[in-house]
Amino acid sequence: MGLIALEGGCHCGAVRFVVRTEERVALDCNCSICRKKGLLHLIVPPSQFELLRGADALAEYRFNTGLAIHRHCRTCGCAPFYTPRSHPDHVDVNVRCLDEGPGRFRIEPFDGDQWEANVDRIR
Repeated sequence: MGLIALEGGCHCGAVRFVVRTEERVALDCNCSICRKKGLLHLIVPPSQFELLRGADALAEYRFNTGLAIHRHCRTCGCAPFYTPRSHPDHVDVNVRCLDEGPGRFRIEPFDGDQWEANVDRIR
């Protein structure tokens, strides 16, 4: 199975990206921010992610340790991708923001409420 290119973006279209991946699993984290945002995670190296447009439309939010860089569209508020605390040199794509949605992915739970005890599962 080779890399497939999947396009996505925010709700208003100001932010657009393409991700290339072989992965067919997305993580459903139950930590406070992921639960409230409804994030489904696909973590890829930067070489497999390309921001097509909208860098200037993004705002960032950091909390707790400040290591994760959560990004959202300034216009519609969608969070299509971010820099995760677990992989600060990668991109975490919100599978819900892919144009085709999460249908091609198997969704697996991740206990982010107990992040420190479980992070090695995804490293």
